[in-house]
Amino acid sequence: QVQLVESGGGLVQAGGSLRLSCAASGRTFSAYRMGWFRQAPGKEREFVAAINWSDGNIYYAGYARGRFTISIDSAKNTVYLQMNSLKPEDTAIYYCAADLHHGAHYVAGAYDYWGQGTQVTVSS
Repeated sequence: QVQLVESGGGLVQAGGSLRLSCAASGRTFSAYRMGWFRQAPGKEREFVAAINWSDGNIYYAGYARGRFTISIDSAKNTVYLQMNSLKPEDTAIYYCAADLHHGAHYVAGAYDYWGQGTQVTVSS
């Protein structure tokens, strides 16, 4: 059974940084694409970043490029999202997701498995 467990969220002031972690277990993830999405209150879930476990190809949403960095530690089966220069509008629940079939990387419906989410709150 696939399990994705996020951690690392919290409260941070604007301009600060957080590193989110997603520990993956339950099967071999080498063929998967791993993604981060976020959902703010009253808004739809939106794409943040994704990375292919096999070839390392990386994708970012426009607002994330240059501020956020996605990475993988294969030895730990963990995906990270380093977030710098955080803004109040980055406040949301951040979700980790796994996609075996490599659908559209920015579409939440393409992902097969989801974590429970971790809250990120950025104060002004």
